[in-house]
Amino acid sequence: MHTTRPAAVAGQFYPAEPAVLQQTLDQLLAQPVEPLERPPRAIIVPHAGYPFSGQIAGRAYASLAPFHDHYDRVLLLGPAHRSYIPGMAVPRAGFFATPLGDVTIDSTEVAALAEHKTVHFNDEAHAHEHSLEVQLPFLQQVLDDFHLIPVAVGDTDADSVKPVISRYWDKTRTLIVISTDLSHYLDYDSACKLDALTGEAIAHLEPERIGNSQACGRIALRALLSLARQHHAHVTTLAMANSGDSAGPRDRVVGYGAWLVSA
Repeated sequence: MHTTRPAAVAGQFYPAEPAVLQQTLDQLLAQPVEPLERPPRAIIVPHAGYPFSGQIAGRAYASLAPFHDHYDRVLLLGPAHRSYIPGMAVPRAGFFATPLGDVTIDSTEVAALAEHKTVHFNDEAHAHEHSLEVQLPFLQQVLDDFHLIPVAVGDTDADSVKPVISRYWDKTRTLIVISTDLSHYLDYDSACKLDALTGEAIAHLEPERIGNSQACGRIALRALLSLARQHHAHVTTLAMANSGDSAGPRDRVVGYGAWLVSA
């Protein structure tokens, strides 16, 4: 019998009360978006608390609204913050819970990924991880029914993550979500300069230009950009900001950005 991974950061990173969460999402998603001719293959979004980065993440998710019935699977990759993980970790749990309800895990695909030598079952790695969880209410709000493939990325490299993403690149009903923040704890002006360089690297599909201090989810991000370049994909920059623009002081900020990747 499948178990459910309970929401770990509801009430911390986003509202725990369903009605308040619903209202918050409605506000964050009520943003003008450029019309797209076809559904994006992937999105890159931040994972801080909604008061800090929700507006930025909302730009990407709002762009998916016209394609709410297009995706039936989401591959979600985010960095492991809570525990050391060699390689990548997938859960045995059958559901991830949020205040909006349960998200069904694609157990068949998770088991297939666990056959990779660098991917392992590890529920503990997912138990308290916020980089994946904060994306779920957005996905629940924007998409129709979908199954989730959650991957926590630990001590590995882009070459190891790339085959995981590549498995789903040509499956057009699968949305690839890369969860990453940008620079951490620089002063406002320094962060803006460094994040601008990161944004240029993303926009031009140049993963080699993204250094270790430029994005906490850099490993999966580099893997996606490498694959996207291989397939001559196009990146659209939606928004960039940092915590100094939203809910934090300007002496130690965290950078955020949102991008679409279209094949």
